Amino acid sequence: MTSTTESIRELLLSRIRDVADYPKPGVMFKDITPLLADPVAFTALTDSLAELCVRHGATKIVGLEARGFILAAPVAVRAGLGFVPVRKAGKLPGATLSQAYDLEYGTAQIEIHAEDLAPDDRIMVIDDVLATGGTAEASLELIRRAGAQVAGVAVLMELGFLAGRARLEQGLEGAPLEALITI
Repeated sequence: MTSTTESIRELLLSRIRDVADYPKPGVMFKDITPLLADPVAFTALTDSLAELCVRHGATKIVGLEARGFILAAPVAVRAGLGFVPVRKAGKLPGATLSQAYDLEYGTAQIEIHAEDLAPDDRIMVIDDVLATGGTAEASLELIRRAGAQVAGVAVLMELGFLAGRARLEQGLEGAPLEALITI
């Protein structure tokens, strides 16, 4: 790891606040709002993610609802790429592709406008946190069902103890999973 990469990692980490017992007792929530409020840190994050998109040959960026939107949209602008939102079911107008995935207690569903992706597109999925990997895994399935290719997944933080990386490995089919910070 280069000293520049390490200094960016340290800057980003210094702007992430731990909130104990949120949203429920025993959970240590990683709050990124202080990072977003700091223009130097937010720019460093945006630049780092944009560089990953360019390096891996992405032609479009998918952002996962909701905090993934906050990160992915400026990254798309910085990298000169299109942005396509993956939303919770029922939030997109018109024809969509849907994908269900398992939660700790139950299931959820996400959707995408299939016409926003083309067979020659290479899609980088961007989100704030990789936890168990369920949403990211479902987004990879949506991208492929829409006929596009997966360029990779890039996240600000990976919560390594939740094993999301292991869950995504098969679905990535050799595409990279990049985490700027692993906790």
